[in-house]
Amino acid sequence: MIIDIILIFLGIICLIVGLAGCIIPMLPGPPIAYVGLILLHLTDQAQLSTTELLVCLLLMVVVQVLDYITPMLGTKYSGGGGKWANRGTLIGTVLGLFFLPWGIIVGPFAGAFLGAIKDGQSNEQALKISFGSLLGFLFGTFLKFVICGYFVWVFVRELI
Repeated sequence: MIIDIILIFLGIICLIVGLAGCIIPMLPGPPIAYVGLILLHLTDQAQLSTTELLVCLLLMVVVQVLDYITPMLGTKYSGGGGKWANRGTLIGTVLGLFFLPWGIIVGPFAGAFLGAIKDGQSNEQALKISFGSLLGFLFGTFLKFVICGYFVWVFVRELI
C-alpha cells in the first residue's frame, strides 16, 4: 500500500515534469510523462493493458522524432527552403539549446534565415522560410503537449 502511494506520487511528479518538458527543451517531456504511466501501471491501483502501454510508447516515440523534424518541414514547405535552409534550421536548433530559453526559438529561425540566404533566397523569401521553421517548432511543441495531456488523462482515468 505504501509503495503504491509512493509510485503514484512519483508518477504525478513525472507527469508534471513531462508537461514542463514540452516547453523546456532540456527535458524530454513525453518520455518523462510516459515513465509516469509506467509507475502507475506498477501499482495495484491501476493496470493498463499491454496494448495501451505499447500504443502510448509508440505515440511518445513518434512525437519525439517529429519534434526534431517539424521545424525542417516548416522550412521546406513554407517557400521552398533549400538544402542550406534545412541544415541551418537543424544547426540553429542545436545551437539554440545552449542559449535557453529564447535560443530554442531564435536558433532555428536564425539558422533557417541564414541558410536561405546562402541558398540564394531574397531577404523576404528567407523571412518567410524562417517563419515556416518557427511554425514547425510551435507545431512540434503543440504535439508534445497533446501527448503529455493524453498521458495525464490516462493517469487520472485509471485512478478514478
